[in-house]
Amino acid sequence: MSQFWIYFQIGLKHVLDINAYDHVLFLIALTVPYLFKDWKRIFVLVSIFTIGHTLALILSVFGVIKMNVNLVEFLIPITILITALYHLFTAGKNSKNDGANLVFFITLFFGIIHGLGFSNYFKTILGGSATSKLLPLGEFALGIEAAQLVVVFVVLVISYIVQTVFRFSKRDWALVMSAFIIGVVIPMIIESPIWNR
Repeated sequence: MSQFWIYFQIGLKHVLDINAYDHVLFLIALTVPYLFKDWKRIFVLVSIFTIGHTLALILSVFGVIKMNVNLVEFLIPITILITALYHLFTAGKNSKNDGANLVFFITLFFGIIHGLGFSNYFKTILGGSATSKLLPLGEFALGIEAAQLVVVFVVLVISYIVQTVFRFSKRDWALVMSAFIIGVVIPMIIESPIWNR
């Protein structure tokens, strides 16, 4: 049980680390257009992210896939930007299923990219064979899922308060938050080490 808690906590801290706010930014970008009544869709999106993240870690641990760290660090804010732009241009449009596949794909892609970004660190904290890393990886994935649900819940609460107390429309809230995220992410892209060749 203590080993479970160790890797579960690593997963929690991985998402909630204030210095690695890209993960939280993506979750905000993903959640902003939704309300509490959309919890099933949000849960599916968050779970798709975790599946992508875990899949990338498994592939990396077994040496199936290797990627340039600078490329991965560049792609992470790109996926956040795409998600925020998508919600910026679709804010206020009543399209329950339109573009659902695109959002699911981007979420899975972000999970894979972010998992690759974390894979080197994950391999250094775990010794032994690739097979012996599977159980800790599952425990870590549960920590990630729990932390993501906490972030999503907080975003939904803030969204509810802004829309009911401060009378923001759902569309305006999505526009403001998407624009804010774009403003935060663009400098991350510009400052990426990938441009230094």
